[in-house]
Amino acid sequence: MSNPLAMLREECQGLLEKAAEEAHPGTPLPKTKYSPPPDPEMGELSSPVCFQLARTLRQSPQEIAQSIAEKIKPSASELIESAGAVGGYINFKVDIGRFATLVLGTVIEKDGEYGFVKTKDPQRVMVEHTSANPNAPLHIGNARNSILGDCLAELLRRQGHEVLVHFLVNDMGRQVAMATYGWKLMGKPEPEGRAELWVGTIYASVNVVNETTRLNGEIREAEERGKVYEIAELQEELEEYQKAAVELRKRYPEVYDTLAEKLPQIEDANAEIVILNTAYENNEPEATGDVRKVVGYCLEGFETSLGEIGIGFDSFDFESDLVWKKAADDVLEELKATPYAFMDEGALIFDSDKIAQDLGLKERWGLNPDHEIPRLVLVRSDGTTLYTLRDMAYHIWKFGLVNRDINVIGSEQRLAQLQLRLALAAMGRLWMGDNLLHYAYELVYLPGVKMSGRLGRYVTLSEIVEKAEKLAYEAVDVRSPHLSKEEKEGIARMVGHGAIKYTLLSVDSMKTVTFDWEKALNFETNSAPYIQYSHARACNILKKAEERPEPDYGRLTARREKELIMALARFPETFTDAVNELKPGEITAYANNLSDKFNSFYAAHPVLKAETPGLAGARLRLVEATRITIRNALQTLGIAPPERM
Repeated sequence: MSNPLAMLREECQGLLEKAAEEAHPGTPLPKTKYSPPPDPEMGELSSPVCFQLARTLRQSPQEIAQSIAEKIKPSASELIESAGAVGGYINFKVDIGRFATLVLGTVIEKDGEYGFVKTKDPQRVMVEHTSANPNAPLHIGNARNSILGDCLAELLRRQGHEVLVHFLVNDMGRQVAMATYGWKLMGKPEPEGRAELWVGTIYASVNVVNETTRLNGEIREAEERGKVYEIAELQEELEEYQKAAVELRKRYPEVYDTLAEKLPQIEDANAEIVILNTAYENNEPEATGDVRKVVGYCLEGFETSLGEIGIGFDSFDFESDLVWKKAADDVLEELKATPYAFMDEGALIFDSDKIAQDLGLKERWGLNPDHEIPRLVLVRSDGTTLYTLRDMAYHIWKFGLVNRDINVIGSEQRLAQLQLRLALAAMGRLWMGDNLLHYAYELVYLPGVKMSGRLGRYVTLSEIVEKAEKLAYEAVDVRSPHLSKEEKEGIARMVGHGAIKYTLLSVDSMKTVTFDWEKALNFETNSAPYIQYSHARACNILKKAEERPEPDYGRLTARREKELIMALARFPETFTDAVNELKPGEITAYANNLSDKFNSFYAAHPVLKAETPGLAGARLRLVEATRITIRNALQTLGIAPPERM
């Protein structure tokens, strides 16, 4: 039995159906949901079915509830002790001895597998996440993408799916070419320190030096023409770049000084960057080697930063490979052959709304039927193609590997992702559109911080991790001064990383996150450290137990004991809801609630010094089951469960 709560509910339903037939013969019993009563003293599960029957039977819900409750025979079940009618609801009380035996026995027997109900329809699923541009370091915003994607992949794996985790490397375009150009101008050195931050500094330095040179020239021209207001505006813009220059030079003086010296000597650096970008698009050997080298440095940095918090990838997929294979050309020809592509003022347009109407996709995909979906430009009037065609080709390739694809991408890409699905449907690949999910998320704000990649201003993920570890170390040092420095550092890593992940997973993905250090590292409530501390407390209790007496589960009659048992029983269904709805926040909320129930139980009832050996044995099993369940919940979130804090 992997779901004790489902078994309890089935018994309640069976008793309810038999009693209802006796009390009201021939009256069909509607489907009913069971939930905890408002007061635990009323029982463990409650059914509102009598409110549904009231109209059919023309009686008050309380009258119906009373008539049915009188016919319920708890002796016919294994887990129910009694049933009663209160306010029109039918409430069921469990036989705590038997139910505790079922729940705690299941948790302890299943151990690392407890809660992870397997799907009857396992699929091969791809989760594409992070996919940050390889010209700057990962920051806290990227981290939300990475942490969400990693957790979704873990949820799906634990449900029984085969999961591939991919990263699309956006290595085409001006930004990467700028970083590569700057690197070449410096003499192609090896990275210093954090490779991604080093590459990001090169990119930002090229931009800042070029813009500073441009603005100085425009200011001189404005001075010659006597344009006072224009000079003031240009001077204000220049000051912003000058501030950025100071920051960049402070970070990597050799990088900035070298580029500040060499770039102004070049007649048209921007033109040379365009030439490099074009050469890379054409797969010219020298350009390909140079760009791939710089991109490789950045990807190594990404892997290091994410690897520190336990996140990795099965594959890096390069956009350039799609360009060189001319995969977008094949997609373009397919779309041209559909009735949804047409010319308009020299541009090739895709009619997104028409395909949605023709195939009934607005209703099929839950879209607003009155909302017109904007058209998509496939080829500009100057003959250049858009990135969207390459994205279509990439997804067709991905669906050659999997039968379900989840893209973790910012909410600002909502329209582009919808148009992608519609284009796949237009090309006769409706099943791909059906099985492509845009997992959108909103931004992360750090109070008082404004980031800009082109100016080299960001709070990097590695800085966030370092600060989290430092703050966690200080908290652990206060709470456990007797531990060695190495032990404190190990715990601080688990706690710090957990604090970041929990903060970004506990908020609904479509809500912005304001990152608050005090809340993230609060050991008292609703945080990873609080839940980790609860796990460590359970471990500590079990370590102190010199013996494990035979449990007498019938003695677990106290309110907090029963509440904790019911909370443990809810984990399988919480997990199933979380993975089916792709909502990691369901797990964070559950883990926090379970920790609350456990700490309330611990504060009220002695475990090792319980009144009788049988009760001590039962409470030890309750602690063991709680430890297992908290551990499983934390690991699903990618958070380590420390055994001591």
